[in-house]
Amino acid sequence: MTINWSEKKILITGGTGSFGQAFTRYALQHLKPKVIRIFSRDELKQAEMKEKFDDPRLRYFIGNVQDSERLQRAIRGVDIIIHAAAMKRIEVCEYNPFEAVKTNIIGTQNVINQAIDCGVERLISISTDKAANPINLYGATKLCQEKITVQSNSYVGPKQNRLACVRYGNVVGSRGSVVQVFQAQKDSGEVTLTDDRMTRFWITLDQACRFVQHSIEIMMGGEIFVPKIPSMKVTDLIKAICPDSKIKIVGIRPGEKLHEVMITEDEARQTVEMDDRFVILPSFPWWGGKKNYQGSPPKEGFRYTSENNSEWLKVEDLRKLIDESNL
Repeated sequence: MTINWSEKKILITGGTGSFGQAFTRYALQHLKPKVIRIFSRDELKQAEMKEKFDDPRLRYFIGNVQDSERLQRAIRGVDIIIHAAAMKRIEVCEYNPFEAVKTNIIGTQNVINQAIDCGVERLISISTDKAANPINLYGATKLCQEKITVQSNSYVGPKQNRLACVRYGNVVGSRGSVVQVFQAQKDSGEVTLTDDRMTRFWITLDQACRFVQHSIEIMMGGEIFVPKIPSMKVTDLIKAICPDSKIKIVGIRPGEKLHEVMITEDEARQTVEMDDRFVILPSFPWWGGKKNYQGSPPKEGFRYTSENNSEWLKVEDLRKLIDESNL
């Protein structure tokens, strides 16, 4: 379905984050919506964002997704919500478990409740590969976020609300990414790595923005959209950023995986493979959207993981991506 973006009002929760700012810039340049509402809890980041984006279509709302009443004020009159607000750092979620649950799970419930009550046409939640087979609290809260988003379509009834998720891996240009960690260690001549076997999926902010846009346009409600993106060896990333540095192996951290999982074997049974993505379809018996996805199911036993990927980034590719992302 084609969306006339120029007629739409968008709200981005977590709008001052790396993805929120990237999507704002992308939308202003390419989609040209009526309004973009930035919802976040940090007034300093909002002030800094105002200096970067001098555009009358932007509105700034101070608020926390834990505050349902504030969300109602921000969401009323909105057509599309991109729910990107979350506690994202694994170690912070482990040390502050109740706060992680309040933000990532209860916060998502609040956003969805207000989206349905306010008649928002489409809501898409930004998830992560950590939600598949989670081994830490962050991943578990994001799995709950996905489940809440998908299953909430059962509350919609005859209304036209649609709710879905996107799930992808590490983002090249995001704040606090491993790229920035390695760059900060570069001058010391030694970088730390938890395990030299480690692999990761890799996506740029621009790719993520385009993927979210297209997912919003085709969503029927209840899907989890997973992009086909390349993998890389973390050792190759170090070679790209710090070619002359020594690597110090420090041991895998609590809650860390050697390889990332984007689609589990069980999820693959509900998945359709398309040219540029996988779509994990909901298992509602009444869901009639499958006919909209012309693709083929993966083979029995299929798992989409960073170590069994068919597409890999080499050192030169990583250098080019980092340069293009201005990191």
